[in-house]
Amino acid sequence: MGPETPQSTLATDPDGSENLMKLSIGTPPFDIYVIVDTGSTLLWTQCQPCKSCFKTKHAIFDPKESSTYRNITCSESECRLVDEFSPQNYCKRNPQAACTYDSTYADESYSKGTVAKEVITLKSTSGKVVTLKDIVIGCGQNNSGIEASGNEMGIIGLGRGPLSFASQISPYVGGKKFSYCFVPVSTDPKIESTINFGNGSEVSGEGVVSTPLVDVESDMDSYLVTMKGITIGNDFLPFNSTGTLLEKGNTLIDSGTALSYLPQDFYERVVNQLVNKLDPNLEVINYIDADNSSSICFNTTTIPKAPNMAVHFDDGGKLQLTTEHIFRDEEKKLVCLGLRNSSKQGFSSDDIGVLGNNVQANFLIGFDLDKKWVSFKPTNCIKMAAASGANIATHLFSIFSTCLLYLFLIVRSS
Repeated sequence: MGPETPQSTLATDPDGSENLMKLSIGTPPFDIYVIVDTGSTLLWTQCQPCKSCFKTKHAIFDPKESSTYRNITCSESECRLVDEFSPQNYCKRNPQAACTYDSTYADESYSKGTVAKEVITLKSTSGKVVTLKDIVIGCGQNNSGIEASGNEMGIIGLGRGPLSFASQISPYVGGKKFSYCFVPVSTDPKIESTINFGNGSEVSGEGVVSTPLVDVESDMDSYLVTMKGITIGNDFLPFNSTGTLLEKGNTLIDSGTALSYLPQDFYERVVNQLVNKLDPNLEVINYIDADNSSSICFNTTTIPKAPNMAVHFDDGGKLQLTTEHIFRDEEKKLVCLGLRNSSKQGFSSDDIGVLGNNVQANFLIGFDLDKKWVSFKPTNCIKMAAASGANIATHLFSIFSTCLLYLFLIVRSS
């Protein structure tokens, strides 16, 4: 990482399986904790006055308390970027009215409110403060569905669209690129990892697997790659079983989705092959959770020994999965697959695969929107987080020591 690479901390939500990024908005700075979501493009947080807000353990941002907050009107160019999130024809009828948005997600959670410009504050890898002005945000006054633990205060959309936080800050940080390293969801939330933006965030070195991002006209904001198939043991299972032409951009990389998904036919073949490779004495259960979602689980509290399993990309790259990617604990009473059937899940297509944040853990993942590449590097994200903290502490100690030396010289000379 570069010495001044903009950076923020990430922590797992102990109850919600999300990764929360800390940043500050407004003047004076107001800390918010938002879900990292590569599957959407708007940064929003709950705002006062709140007509309908989900419960949170934190205070709610009040725009009146910030000297740099400014609503955007319908006539401004930025409002056209949120047209897909706005009530139909609203701005045509009211060109001088406040620009509004209406974002709904695959799990039917939503946020509605006004669009504004505000100052965003991050830190850099050296510990210095980075101030970013006139960032377009959503100020949500009507929000629902994001209630996992009360730690969440909104969402930071890091998709490919022009409203994405990564796109907006690119002129100030050296390009449209960022990288993050998620710790496993079971990690103590006090252990923080990092997300980096711009120059210095590149992912390179031994073991890196890179694959191109695919432009799909109907979904230009998403990180779509082409999955060729999955290896389980020595057996390769193709994404398509019928011999039909492999569709480019068949898999979404989505950090805002807790689990991973495959289309029904592919899902059934992968699950059957995986179960056949496990201990035959394991009792298989079709478990229905509180959200009425179905998972393949096992009547054990011990994580089974997993077979070799890897995701193959169309260009030859192979992403090796580990036990923590394949299995997950379900309320400490069952062990379940971290994989579900994507059909009827609210995704843009029943034929799409999704690499959720469960298979992204312990990879340093870099997104380069300019070069249209995504890169994965196997990494112990807990150790990386510890090293990053140590580097900042060393840098700050160095500054402190230098200041003391100058002070000593001044006193001595006088």
